[in-house]
Formats: sequence, C-alpha cells, structure tokens
Amino acid sequence: MIVTIDGPAGAGKSSVARALAERLGFRFLDTGAMYRAVTWAALQQQIDLDSSDALAEFAWQLDLAMQGDRVLVDGRDITDKIRTSTITKLIYHAAGNAGVRERLVQLQRQVAAGQDVVTEGRDQGTVAFPQAECKIFLTASAEERARRRQLDLASRGESIAWETVLADQNERDRGDENRPVGPLRRAADAVEILTDGLDQEEVVARLVTLVQSRQATDR
Repeated sequence: MIVTIDGPAGAGKSSVARALAERLGFRFLDTGAMYRAVTWAALQQQIDLDSSDALAEFAWQLDLAMQGDRVLVDGRDITDKIRTSTITKLIYHAAGNAGVRERLVQLQRQVAAGQDVVTEGRDQGTVAFPQAECKIFLTASAEERARRRQLDLASRGESIAWETVLADQNERDRGDENRPVGPLRRAADAVEILTDGLDQEEVVARLVTLVQSRQATDR
C-alpha cells in the first residue's frame, strides 16, 4: 500500500510521515530530502544552478540513495548537511527542473515498488503515485508553519527572525504552487488535514485511523 502526504513547507509532513510509517510498519520516503541532496551536491561540485540542462544532467549522474532515515550521496551520509536555510532558499532550482524531477520520481517509484510506503512531498499524490490507495494533504496556516520552521532552524543552531522565516516561506509557497513542473496542489481524491492546534501525536492518530479505514476497504 502507498500512502502519500503532500502539503506546503512547514506543515510538518516529514515528522508526521515518519511517525506514521513507524506506527504502521511501513517504509518512510522523504522526497524533499532528495531534492535537497541534489541541491547540496550541485553546490559542492559548483554546478550552475541556473543552468537547467547542467543541473538535470548532474542529477541523472548522481549516486543518490535513501537508507532508512538517512540520505547518501556517493555513499556519504549527508543527512545533517541538507537542512540549512541556504539549501532551503536554493532548492527551487532542483524542484522546478523537469529533468531533475523526472529522475527523482523514477527513484521514488523504484524505492516504493512492491512495498508498503508512506511518502511525503509536493507532488506525491498527483504525479509520483497517482494510483496511491490513500492520499493526504497536510497543511497549516502560514503563521503556524513559519513558527515551526523557526523552531526547527533554532534546533539546528540557526537563529532567524520569525518575520524573515515567514517572508521566505511565502516566497517558497508561491514558487511551489506556480512552477510549471510538479506544482504543489491537492489531489482531487486527497483528504485535507489542517494541523493548527494539533500536536504531532494527534495528527498521527488521525492518519492512522484514515489509513486503516482504507486498508479495510481494500480488503
């Protein structure tokens, strides 16, 4: 069974999807980390991020692997290097690149083949896995998402004003929603969950119930 969780930045998709996968005994696939990894690796190799062709060619040649919760490039664990504000600001180059998205969607489908998977991102229910048995659109108010992002950055040693985080997030939202390939949108058959006022455990509990009801229906 494939469970997709899409939604805007800061909605808590990664942490909720990871916890949901653990609760269900499914594999967790963090697709956002894959785009971050391409961005990070391209910077390391001084690839011109503004060159769509160069970035796409680089992505197709990159040795990228997901190993549990860890992200590996050329066998090197870079999980802790891809969550900086710098990567967040530059990820749109990879996310909006048709060639990069084609390569990463291919990898995502390879990872999910024949497995029970919880996968999260921006286009999982619309592009990567349109046939998924359970689709979820996880969201929260812009203010709440910025607050969560600020706390996450602080936990990683980056002190950034909430107003700056909110402005950067709003700009990223516009880019995610309006990019020509893999834009952020709710699948017609996705269930929307607003997480304002809910803690992670409450959100996960709701999703467990939803997935289990779908499993029962499919039997």
